[in-house]
Amino acid sequence: MKKTYSFHADGKHPDRVLDAIKHDIRRYQKRCRAAPLPEGVDFWDFDCRFGADIDSATPVHTGELMKLIDAAAQAGQASAFVQLDPKHGHRVYVPGQAPAPEEGDDDGSDDAHDDAHGAEDDGAH
Repeated sequence: MKKTYSFHADGKHPDRVLDAIKHDIRRYQKRCRAAPLPEGVDFWDFDCRFGADIDSATPVHTGELMKLIDAAAQAGQASAFVQLDPKHGHRVYVPGQAPAPEEGDDDGSDDAHDDAHGAEDDGAH
């Protein structure tokens, strides 16, 4: 999606225009994420670019996009350019953190142990 959003619309409050811009972006992301994942892909990620126009757009992280839109509106810009391109995302596990459970494994909690020993430690004798 490549789109230039105007922060001003006749007859509409600027806050509602800003909300409509954010809603349009989130709706596009939701529609892309609803597509089936190809084999070996963990999630849908996005390459994002943001700027005042197409020539000044720079790559940004997806999580920072809404903050940048808010900042541009607060700065009084007339419009902003947003580009979102879906791409395949792959989980990267950080050393020192527990790896994600494999399919078919339980959630990692020890419920059976808690159930078997929980009645003994309830303090009622």
